[in-house]
Amino acid sequence: MKILRAVGRYFLFLKKVFSIPDQWKMFYKQLLLEFENLGYRSIGIVIIISIFIGAIITIQAQHNTTNPIMPKYTTGLLTRDTVILEFSSTVLCLLLAGKIGSNISSEIGSMRISEQIDALDVIGVNSANYLILPKIIAMVILMPILVVLSMFMGLIGGYFVGIFSHIIIPSNYIYGIQYEFIPFYVTYSLIKSAFFAFIIASISSFYGYYTKGGALDVGRSSTTAVVNSSVLILLFDVILTELMLT
Repeated sequence: MKILRAVGRYFLFLKKVFSIPDQWKMFYKQLLLEFENLGYRSIGIVIIISIFIGAIITIQAQHNTTNPIMPKYTTGLLTRDTVILEFSSTVLCLLLAGKIGSNISSEIGSMRISEQIDALDVIGVNSANYLILPKIIAMVILMPILVVLSMFMGLIGGYFVGIFSHIIIPSNYIYGIQYEFIPFYVTYSLIKSAFFAFIIASISSFYGYYTKGGALDVGRSSTTAVVNSSVLILLFDVILTELMLT
Protein backbone atom coordinates (compact mmCIF):
# COMPACT_ATOMS: atom_id res chain seq x y z
CA MET A 1 0.00 0.00 0.00
CA LYS A 2 2.84 2.37 0.76
CA ILE A 3 4.27 1.86 -2.72
CA LEU A 4 0.88 2.42 -4.38
CA ARG A 5 0.38 5.58 -2.34
CA ALA A 6 3.80 6.86 -3.41
CA VAL A 7 3.11 6.06 -7.07
CA GLY A 8 -0.24 7.85 -6.95
CA ARG A 9 1.35 10.85 -5.25
CA TYR A 10 4.07 10.90 -7.90
CA PHE A 11 1.57 11.06 -10.78
CA LEU A 12 -0.44 13.79 -9.05
CA PHE A 13 2.86 15.62 -8.62
CA LEU A 14 3.55 15.29 -12.36
CA LYS A 15 0.10 16.71 -13.07
CA LYS A 16 1.05 19.83 -11.12
CA VAL A 17 4.42 20.03 -12.86
CA PHE A 18 3.12 19.69 -16.42
CA SER A 19 0.70 22.59 -16.38
CA ILE A 20 0.91 25.77 -18.42
CA PRO A 21 3.47 28.17 -16.90
CA ASP A 22 1.99 31.30 -15.36
CA GLN A 23 4.68 33.52 -16.91
CA TRP A 24 6.50 32.28 -20.01
CA LYS A 25 9.23 34.89 -19.60
CA MET A 26 10.17 33.54 -16.17
CA PHE A 27 9.93 29.98 -17.47
CA TYR A 28 12.44 30.63 -20.26
CA LYS A 29 14.74 32.39 -17.82
CA GLN A 30 14.65 29.40 -15.47
CA LEU A 31 15.17 27.02 -18.37
CA LEU A 32 18.35 28.79 -19.43
CA LEU A 33 19.63 28.65 -15.85
CA GLU A 34 18.96 24.91 -15.71
CA PHE A 35 20.83 24.40 -18.99
CA GLU A 36 23.87 25.84 -17.28
CA ASN A 37 23.41 24.19 -13.88
CA LEU A 38 22.50 20.70 -15.08
CA GLY A 39 24.27 20.47 -18.42
CA TYR A 40 27.23 22.81 -18.76
CA ARG A 41 28.57 21.99 -15.30
CA SER A 42 28.43 18.26 -16.06
CA ILE A 43 30.53 18.38 -19.24
CA GLY A 44 33.86 18.08 -17.45
CA ILE A 45 32.98 14.97 -15.45
CA VAL A 46 31.38 13.37 -18.54
CA ILE A 47 34.56 13.88 -20.58
CA ILE A 48 36.89 12.56 -17.87
CA ILE A 49 34.79 9.48 -17.06
CA SER A 50 34.19 8.63 -20.73
CA ILE A 51 37.87 8.82 -21.70
CA PHE A 52 38.96 6.54 -18.87
CA ILE A 53 36.11 4.07 -19.34
CA GLY A 54 36.81 3.89 -23.08
CA ALA A 55 40.46 3.22 -22.33
CA ILE A 56 39.61 0.52 -19.78
CA ILE A 57 37.15 -1.21 -22.11
CA THR A 58 39.76 -1.23 -24.88
CA ILE A 59 42.45 -2.72 -22.64
CA GLN A 60 40.13 -5.43 -21.33
CA ALA A 61 38.79 -6.22 -24.79
CA GLN A 62 42.30 -6.52 -26.19
CA HIS A 63 43.45 -8.87 -23.41
CA ASN A 64 40.38 -11.07 -23.91
CA THR A 65 40.57 -11.25 -27.72
CA THR A 66 44.18 -12.35 -28.17
CA ASN A 67 43.07 -15.57 -29.87
CA PRO A 68 44.71 -15.62 -33.35
CA ILE A 69 41.43 -16.83 -34.85
CA MET A 70 39.76 -13.50 -34.01
CA PRO A 71 40.23 -10.59 -36.43
CA LYS A 72 42.58 -7.82 -35.30
CA TYR A 73 39.78 -5.27 -35.46
CA THR A 74 37.67 -7.12 -32.84
CA THR A 75 38.86 -4.85 -30.02
CA GLY A 76 37.63 -1.72 -31.78
CA LEU A 77 34.33 -3.41 -32.58
CA LEU A 78 33.76 -4.48 -28.97
CA THR A 79 34.73 -1.08 -27.61
CA ARG A 80 32.39 0.70 -30.02
CA ASP A 81 29.36 -1.45 -29.25
CA THR A 82 29.97 -1.44 -25.49
CA VAL A 83 30.38 2.33 -25.33
CA ILE A 84 27.43 3.12 -27.58
CA LEU A 85 24.95 0.50 -26.39
CA GLU A 86 25.48 0.52 -22.64
CA PHE A 87 28.10 2.78 -21.15
CA SER A 88 27.23 6.14 -22.69
CA SER A 89 23.49 5.67 -22.24
CA THR A 90 22.97 3.57 -19.12
CA VAL A 91 26.12 3.66 -17.00
CA LEU A 92 26.67 7.37 -17.59
CA CYS A 93 23.07 8.11 -16.60
CA LEU A 94 23.53 6.07 -13.42
CA LEU A 95 26.58 8.16 -12.57
CA LEU A 96 24.77 11.41 -13.36
CA ALA A 97 21.83 10.26 -11.24
CA GLY A 98 24.22 10.50 -8.30
CA LYS A 99 25.59 13.90 -9.27
CA ILE A 100 22.63 15.72 -10.81
CA GLY A 101 19.87 13.84 -8.99
CA SER A 102 21.29 14.52 -5.56
CA ASN A 103 21.77 18.20 -6.43
CA ILE A 104 18.17 18.57 -7.61
CA SER A 105 16.75 16.79 -4.57
CA SER A 106 18.92 18.74 -2.13
CA GLU A 107 18.10 22.08 -3.75
CA ILE A 108 14.35 21.58 -3.73
CA GLY A 109 14.39 19.88 -0.32
CA SER A 110 16.25 22.84 1.17
CA MET A 111 13.65 25.19 -0.32
CA ARG A 112 10.90 23.08 1.22
CA ILE A 113 12.26 23.04 4.77
CA SER A 114 13.11 26.75 4.60
CA GLU A 115 9.46 27.39 3.57
CA GLN A 116 10.35 29.04 0.26
CA ILE A 117 8.04 26.64 -1.59
CA ASP A 118 5.24 27.41 0.86
CA ALA A 119 5.75 31.11 0.19
CA LEU A 120 5.37 30.55 -3.55
CA ASP A 121 2.15 28.61 -2.97
CA VAL A 122 0.78 31.36 -0.72
CA ILE A 123 1.22 34.05 -3.38
CA GLY A 124 -0.55 31.87 -5.94
CA VAL A 125 2.44 30.49 -7.88
CA ASN A 126 2.39 26.85 -8.96
CA SER A 127 5.63 26.01 -7.21
CA ALA A 128 5.96 22.54 -8.78
CA ASN A 129 5.59 23.96 -12.27
CA TYR A 130 7.84 26.97 -11.64
CA LEU A 131 10.70 25.06 -10.01
CA ILE A 132 10.62 21.62 -11.58
CA LEU A 133 9.33 21.81 -15.16
CA PRO A 134 12.45 23.71 -16.37
CA LYS A 135 14.67 21.07 -14.74
CA ILE A 136 12.87 18.19 -16.44
CA ILE A 137 12.85 19.83 -19.88
CA ALA A 138 16.50 20.86 -19.57
CA MET A 139 17.51 17.32 -18.57
CA VAL A 140 15.56 15.66 -21.40
CA ILE A 141 17.16 18.02 -23.94
CA LEU A 142 20.69 17.95 -22.55
CA MET A 143 21.13 14.28 -21.68
CA PRO A 144 21.23 13.04 -25.31
CA ILE A 145 23.84 15.73 -26.03
CA LEU A 146 25.95 14.55 -23.10
CA VAL A 147 25.53 10.96 -24.28
CA VAL A 148 26.82 11.82 -27.77
CA LEU A 149 29.78 13.60 -26.17
CA SER A 150 30.38 10.54 -23.99
CA MET A 151 30.33 8.20 -27.01
CA PHE A 152 32.89 10.31 -28.83
CA MET A 153 35.19 10.71 -25.83
CA GLY A 154 34.92 7.01 -24.95
CA LEU A 155 36.10 6.02 -28.42
CA ILE A 156 38.84 8.65 -28.22
CA GLY A 157 39.97 7.11 -24.91
CA GLY A 158 40.33 3.73 -26.63
CA TYR A 159 42.32 5.34 -29.43
CA PHE A 160 44.69 6.92 -26.90
CA VAL A 161 45.37 3.44 -25.51
CA GLY A 162 46.52 2.33 -28.95
CA ILE A 163 48.81 5.34 -29.29
CA PHE A 164 50.42 5.36 -25.86
CA SER A 165 50.44 1.71 -24.77
CA HIS A 166 50.97 -0.04 -28.12
CA ILE A 167 48.76 -2.98 -27.09
CA ILE A 168 46.70 -2.41 -30.24
CA ILE A 169 47.52 -0.87 -33.59
CA PRO A 170 45.47 2.35 -33.96
CA SER A 171 44.57 1.55 -37.57
CA ASN A 172 43.05 -1.79 -36.50
CA TYR A 173 41.13 -0.02 -33.74
CA ILE A 174 39.71 2.55 -36.17
CA TYR A 175 38.75 -0.16 -38.65
CA GLY A 176 36.94 -2.03 -35.87
CA ILE A 177 35.00 1.12 -34.96
CA GLN A 178 33.88 1.52 -38.57
CA TYR A 179 33.20 -2.17 -39.29
CA GLU A 180 29.51 -2.86 -40.01
CA PHE A 181 28.40 0.15 -38.00
CA ILE A 182 24.66 0.18 -37.29
CA PRO A 183 23.37 3.80 -36.96
CA PHE A 184 20.25 2.64 -35.09
CA TYR A 185 22.42 1.81 -32.09
CA VAL A 186 23.04 5.53 -31.61
CA THR A 187 19.32 6.30 -31.98
CA TYR A 188 18.53 3.58 -29.46
CA SER A 189 20.97 5.03 -26.93
CA LEU A 190 19.65 8.58 -27.38
CA ILE A 191 16.06 7.45 -26.83
CA LYS A 192 17.10 5.58 -23.69
CA SER A 193 18.99 8.60 -22.38
CA ALA A 194 15.92 10.84 -22.80
CA PHE A 195 13.83 8.40 -20.75
CA PHE A 196 16.55 8.19 -18.11
CA ALA A 197 16.86 11.98 -17.97
CA PHE A 198 13.14 12.26 -17.24
CA ILE A 199 13.43 9.65 -14.50
CA ILE A 200 16.40 11.39 -12.85
CA ALA A 201 14.85 14.86 -12.91
CA SER A 202 11.29 13.89 -11.93
CA ILE A 203 12.13 11.38 -9.20
CA SER A 204 14.75 13.64 -7.61
CA SER A 205 12.38 16.61 -7.72
CA PHE A 206 9.56 14.52 -6.27
CA TYR A 207 11.53 13.45 -3.20
CA GLY A 208 12.93 16.94 -2.71
CA TYR A 209 9.52 18.57 -3.07
CA TYR A 210 7.94 16.39 -0.37
CA THR A 211 10.81 16.56 2.10
CA LYS A 212 9.72 17.03 5.71
CA GLY A 213 11.78 17.87 8.77
CA GLY A 214 15.21 19.46 8.83
CA ALA A 215 18.61 19.34 7.16
CA LEU A 216 19.10 15.66 8.00
CA ASP A 217 15.89 14.80 6.17
CA VAL A 218 17.13 16.64 3.09
CA GLY A 219 20.09 14.27 2.99
CA ARG A 220 17.81 11.27 3.40
CA SER A 221 15.53 12.45 0.60
CA SER A 222 18.54 12.94 -1.64
CA THR A 223 19.81 9.42 -0.95
CA THR A 224 16.38 7.90 -1.53
CA ALA A 225 16.01 9.81 -4.79
CA VAL A 226 19.35 8.57 -6.12
CA VAL A 227 18.65 4.95 -5.15
CA ASN A 228 15.15 4.90 -6.64
CA SER A 229 16.29 6.70 -9.80
CA SER A 230 19.05 4.13 -10.29
CA VAL A 231 16.65 1.21 -9.84
CA LEU A 232 14.15 2.69 -12.31
CA ILE A 233 16.92 3.39 -14.83
CA LEU A 234 17.95 -0.27 -14.74
CA LEU A 235 14.32 -1.40 -14.98
CA PHE A 236 13.59 0.78 -18.00
CA ASP A 237 16.91 -0.23 -19.55
CA VAL A 238 15.63 -3.80 -19.64
CA ILE A 239 12.20 -2.76 -20.95
CA LEU A 240 13.50 -0.44 -23.69
CA THR A 241 16.14 -2.94 -24.78
CA GLU A 242 13.50 -5.63 -25.07
CA LEU A 243 11.21 -3.33 -27.07
CA MET A 244 13.80 -1.78 -29.39
CA LEU A 245 16.44 -4.44 -30.01
CA THR A 246 14.45 -7.66 -30.14
